[in-house]
Amino acid sequence: MISEEKQKVLKLFAEGRRSYKLMDFVKAQACFEEALQIDPHDGPSRVYAERCRDLAANPPAEDWDGVYVMKTK
Repeated sequence: MISEEKQKVLKLFAEGRRSYKLMDFVKAQACFEEALQIDPHDGPSRVYAERCRDLAANPPAEDWDGVYVMKTK
């Protein structure tokens, strides 16, 4: 059984992914950050929150296909 906290994290992550795909990186980042407040060890939310910070500062082209290109290793 999935705990109530984890269910909230999963819901926030799904909402964040929807916003991410719509290129609403500010809203997406807020969802991922809220998920991290509940579960600071949630790796996927951490990764997407970082990507959203980068994409909000450096928006992709309007025909963006959702693929994130890393600029550093």
